Amino acid sequence: MNQRPEISRAYTTFATKYPQYMVEVDAALCKRNGISPSEVLRTLAGYVGGSYSSNLNRFTKLYRVMVQASPEYRLDTEVLNNIFVRNSDGRMSPIAQYLTLTRIYGSESLSRFNLFNAIRVSGIPADGYSSGQSLKAIEEVAKTALPEGYGYEFGGMSREEASTGNTTTLVFIICIAFIYLILCALYESLMIPFAVILSVPFGLMGSFLFAKLWGLENNIYMQTGLIMLIGLLAKTAILLTEYASDRRRQGMSITVAALSAAKARLRPILMTSMTMIFGMLPLMFSWGVGANGNISVGVGTVGGMLLGTVGLLFVVPSLFIFFQNIEERVIPQRRKE
Repeated sequence: MNQRPEISRAYTTFATKYPQYMVEVDAALCKRNGISPSEVLRTLAGYVGGSYSSNLNRFTKLYRVMVQASPEYRLDTEVLNNIFVRNSDGRMSPIAQYLTLTRIYGSESLSRFNLFNAIRVSGIPADGYSSGQSLKAIEEVAKTALPEGYGYEFGGMSREEASTGNTTTLVFIICIAFIYLILCALYESLMIPFAVILSVPFGLMGSFLFAKLWGLENNIYMQTGLIMLIGLLAKTAILLTEYASDRRRQGMSITVAALSAAKARLRPILMTSMTMIFGMLPLMFSWGVGANGNISVGVGTVGGMLLGTVGLLFVVPSLFIFFQNIEERVIPQRRKE
């Protein structure tokens, strides 16, 4: 992961060099002496690791009672000779004779994720790359680097972002379908709404171009500005197509109707767009606390409105001519009307 340009730094706190003791119980010896191996392990865990006994109410507070040997009696392996377990005859015998300790190295702690043994790996996105691009890079590395039988899952905010990203495409498709149906009802046409929908991406190119020039990433602030920008650009396209449709119904040719709409709606479109651009300039050149978010919103909106308005004045009439011709060829009644 550290070799990918999208990742600034990847690290993990998991290590297998933590000094430990492996405890083995001589089950056969335990049975001969009338002692259960689980009792030996339970006694060892209680004296060395501690075990919960009960609660104690004292001085209006609740205290947990823990059973554990004092620190000086659990400093080394010799203390096992002083820890005893009772056998079936009622006699006490030291647990040291039932245990074999081996010095090994392993992980300090073991964790699970969705019931599977897991190792936590953290990463930081590099400058100029979004968190979505970093998650995509992690997916690509995992497919090539993980051995067979190993998998990966995102956790925390990354998990939420990854799961949201999987549904974003579906949500956009549903939204576009609803917008298309609404425009069909507005124009009473099946083809003219495509002139509005397909013109919006031409305006969004200005937003991404300005963001690239300013060195900004596609963050949540810029996406908020894009939502507002889509509404404004769609309004511009609706103004042009609606005016052109009215002129076409009045008897003008398709080309003349489109050119007439572009000429008649030029001034109101420019007034609305320039008002929006000048209103966003303070955000575009802001500084201080929260400046990054303000700049992302301002740059994306100004760039989209500046280039999008100019582009839509040429793109929308062309799309209207194209789709209006298709509709009148497919549905001859439209031409008669």
